[in-house]
Amino acid sequence: MDGIRDTARQRLRDTIVDAARAQTVAVGWDGVRMGSVANAAGVSRQTVYNEFGSKAGLAEALARREVDRFVADVRAALRRHGDDVRAGAYAAIAHTLTEAAGNPLIKAILTSARGGSDALLPYLTTRAELVLDEATDALLEWAGHRLPEADPAALAFAADAVVRLVVSHIVLPQAPPDRTARHLTNLALHLLSATTPTAVPIPAAVPTPAVGHEVTGARRVAPPAS
Repeated sequence: MDGIRDTARQRLRDTIVDAARAQTVAVGWDGVRMGSVANAAGVSRQTVYNEFGSKAGLAEALARREVDRFVADVRAALRRHGDDVRAGAYAAIAHTLTEAAGNPLIKAILTSARGGSDALLPYLTTRAELVLDEATDALLEWAGHRLPEADPAALAFAADAVVRLVVSHIVLPQAPPDRTARHLTNLALHLLSATTPTAVPIPAAVPTPAVGHEVTGARRVAPPAS
């Protein structure tokens, strides 16, 4: 019976969070009202308060679920390419940039520490580590398996730096997501490979077009003669 009650309660909470998410995307977090969320979820206003305590509690549940889903997708992108480090890194970075560009809720969570007139989840302005830590842990776990000789402290710093670089390009994008992802992948692999004792470059570069040249790994290679 306890299992049935727990399942029913989780469904109730999911329904309320779904309603809050839909309203957040539509009108921004500042415009979300607990009564409107209750109406959309088909429950009483008191039920929403009973489950989440306050609007801040509902914000935390919404952010927690969105971050969990986002990080799960990042982990899947990293692992999808097996031992191909470059392909995995590119897939994860490209997914993050594309998701932030097309999902206003994810973008707000990833960039909330920067503040703004309509901070979607204001409580994250003092807890920005929520998403940064989750994303860094995912990258660090993946990189640790593929670079077993890396210095742990250096690898942790490199993973944190990569995540912060990606977020900075979400805040101030300079190019389409796929082009930015190629450049960031090359930079990320330089940082990650430098954490190993021999600092051997990771092969099979993703092309990053430049004027008259193609950047490959740590080298700049002139285009083939015509």
